[in-house]
Amino acid sequence: MLFLHDVWVNWFEGEENGYNVCHYHEWRKDDGVELLDQVPLLKLDKLLYDYIENNLSELPSGLLKEIHQKAYIRKNHERIQLEYCFIVTDGTGIIAVDTMGYAIPIRKSRLIPRQEQLVYEMIKDAQVEQYDWTVEDSEKYHHILSLSPEHMRGLTRKERQLKQLLFMALDHLQSTKNTAEIQYWYTEWDPSMYRNIRNKSFEQTFQMLYEEVIDGWGERHLHLCERLVKGQPFFEKLWDLEQEYKVN
Repeated sequence: MLFLHDVWVNWFEGEENGYNVCHYHEWRKDDGVELLDQVPLLKLDKLLYDYIENNLSELPSGLLKEIHQKAYIRKNHERIQLEYCFIVTDGTGIIAVDTMGYAIPIRKSRLIPRQEQLVYEMIKDAQVEQYDWTVEDSEKYHHILSLSPEHMRGLTRKERQLKQLLFMALDHLQSTKNTAEIQYWYTEWDPSMYRNIRNKSFEQTFQMLYEEVIDGWGERHLHLCERLVKGQPFFEKLWDLEQEYKVN
């Protein structure tokens, strides 16, 4: 078995989509970076790698058994054994995983560039590990609270966070089924459509708004998001947190 040593990780907890597990250039100063003293490295086929990177579903039992208690973290000069912690790659993507003792990839992290390069060198001639698991388990369904990667591509960490907040607010708006309110917000997004939507139903107007805001990110998205979250304490707190970060 291959092992990597002295690995810096920045855990993102409970993220089912790989695009929310930020690469090194998007790490922030107040992120909780930790040092893994030792961690097993596995080369997988693309299907299983994607399943681990983009799901919070149960991991193959054979994989868990193979890496059980073989990783250690360094804390305050102490070497602490971890139940199920490992790094996987398909030869292109790389992700570190810590299940926190469970059978699902609860925490995920990218590696720093120097260690990514080391992984590529180590697995160049390595065999792809095979485990029993059901391919059907890999089917992934995206929805309003879990957008497809294509709708997050090219965005910065801050933009992704704000876009997710916008769609959380839209999901809340969808639950109200208030036609006048959705027409107001659609007009806020596109004032030129005021007359066109006056006789449309809630569902029709919401779908039009959803389809128009789902692509990209820009000033109009930012404006709509800021207006939508106003007056809703939980959403406002998330908005304020992101405004603190000027770079990302």
